[in-house]
Amino acid sequence: NYGYDDGVYAGVRMINWVAHQDITLEEAMDSLPDVHNTPEIRIHVSEERKFVIVDEIKSRLSAANADVNDVDGVRVNSEHGWWLARASNTEAALIVRCEGFGTAGLDVLKKQVVEQLDMSGIQCEALST
Repeated sequence: NYGYDDGVYAGVRMINWVAHQDITLEEAMDSLPDVHNTPEIRIHVSEERKFVIVDEIKSRLSAANADVNDVDGVRVNSEHGWWLARASNTEAALIVRCEGFGTAGLDVLKKQVVEQLDMSGIQCEALST
């Protein structure tokens, strides 16, 4: 068991962690950053284009020296939070998510995604602020 994708195991690990701390779980939760996120957004594109769009975004961001993780699509990390664009494995669609530090951080990330999608000829009204 590697400790991921298992809710019971994760719960036991959390209980063990709390038991060995000088703070309560509530205090630990209160110390976490204020994050806001989008739901999973599906943008319908052709099957042929979905992987090409992700590659285009990855190329542009890599050229700009952005902090990019390309394990499953393109995940961009910044001081504002992170955003992800990936090709769906089950439908002709791109999947986009953003998680920002506060509403202002989320707005910055959503604008970055919209800019990248625009450069690849894709409109996404779901990300408009």
